[in-house]
Order: sequence, then structure tokens, then C-alpha cells
Amino acid sequence: MFLLFTASVNPCYAIKIGLQTGVDRVGIGSSVETSLIDANTNKTVTKLDAMKGYEIIPYKNTMAIAINGKFYQIYSDYVVLKAPAGAFVSAKNKWYRGIIIVQNKNKKLTVINQVELEDYLKGVVPSEMPSGWELEALKAQAIAARSYALANLGKRASLGYDLKDTPEDQAYGGASAETVKTNEAVDSTSGLVLTYNMKVVPAYYSASAGGQTINASAAWGNDLPFIRSVPSYDENVKKNGHGVGMSQHGANNLAKQGYNAYQILSYFFQNVKFARVNENSMN
Repeated sequence: MFLLFTASVNPCYAIKIGLQTGVDRVGIGSSVETSLIDANTNKTVTKLDAMKGYEIIPYKNTMAIAINGKFYQIYSDYVVLKAPAGAFVSAKNKWYRGIIIVQNKNKKLTVINQVELEDYLKGVVPSEMPSGWELEALKAQAIAARSYALANLGKRASLGYDLKDTPEDQAYGGASAETVKTNEAVDSTSGLVLTYNMKVVPAYYSASAGGQTINASAAWGNDLPFIRSVPSYDENVKKNGHGVGMSQHGANNLAKQGYNAYQILSYFFQNVKFARVNENSMN
């Protein structure tokens, strides 16, 4: 059942993903010529050439950037790198959509990718599930990942962002990870989430459950009303992960049997309804 859902989604234009935390140096760049901006004053720090790497290090309470082999002080503790539409920014030797933020926090650097939710998911789905798997399984993964992200906005607020780019939250490889097929899975499910009692739920998933998913209480001590233990259709794969919610291998096996994404998710989760996030609530 589809609902128009707005009430329980915190307003946000973009999600902030932590790429690096507490590091001594970072590398950034852009696919086109652009500017590094002081986020405190909105003034240009320096121009950056296209397809060229730049190193930033902490310097006292500010930062310094290496240009042509020489470091120059940036009189700011907070800079942003934004490429024009259709271009990409880089960090961690990967390309990303959106904006790269670099902050000096306690003389260490934090690197954040601020990116629109749907573009974030395009970097999550192929990082969490093989892009060659069944399209319906990839679509189920997209809906689960979108639900997890929205239900966990602000989870890492103490670090200055929403989620990490690792499996501690969701693996995220940025634009470098994108494929045509996984982008189709995201686009074709745009805005769709799982809800329980009119709230977006963190739609937990793991690689495989070893034949049977488990209740949340078996993993974390407390049951959740939208989680149930069911045969996971992955008994041919060794258990890998917490086993709560959707088995990714099981989802792919069900897709091979003709299940669509909505049937897959309705099988692994109980008492849930599908909802489409109102785009106006995301701006």
C-alpha cells in the first residue's frame, strides 16, 4: 500500500556523510575548474584547477593547502568545495556528487560529503549489493537503504555529520561506485521508504542470515515491531552480518523466483507500509 508520507521526516535538503574523521591530511580535487570557499565568510580561498589533486593539512586552528609544492595558510577552520552541475568533487581518491566539506576540529581534519539523498543512494546501492544482481533485489536494497538513512539522520551529529561511509552505517562509494543498473534501481524507487505507525523505519539488512533471519532482540536485546524471524532463502551462503531484517542474498534469490522489490521487503519485514517521501519536506 502506498501513502503520501511527510510527517515524520526531518526537513533536509541533503544528507551529510562522514568520509574521514580526525585525520592529519586530506586530498581534494574537482573534475572541472572551481573554487575553494571559506564557509564562514563565503569568500573564495583559492581557485582549483580541473583534474588536479590538492593536499590540505591542519595548521594551528586553521588549515593550509599545498599549491605547486608549497603550503599556504587558509585563514579558516571550515572550507567547502562545490563543483558546477554535472561535475564531480573528489576526496579519498574517489569522485563524489554534491559538496566536499573540510573542517579543522581540535587540530584534526574531518571530511564530509554533503549530497542530495537520492545521489547518496546511488553510491550506496552498488557498495552494499553487487550491481550484477537481480534488478528487483537492487530496488529492494535502494528502498531499504533510503529508509535506513532517513530514520538515522543525525545519528553521528556529535561528529558533525549524519552517517559514516562504512558498513557501521551504510557502505558508500560516491559517484565512483555508480553503475547504470544500480542508478536505475534508485531512480525507479525514488522517494520510497518503509514505514511503521507513520514513521520511517531503519530497514535493517545484512549480507546473509544463514537460513533464518533473527528477531532484533536476539541481536540487540530489544524486539522491534517491524522485524520478524523468517526463512532467509540464503541457506546456501554462510551467515554474514547480524541477520536482522532483509538478507541480501535472500532478496536476490527471491527476485530470481519472480518476487518484486515490494514483495521482497514485505516478506522480510512485518506490519510495514510503503510510503513516498514528499519532496517538499526534503527542501
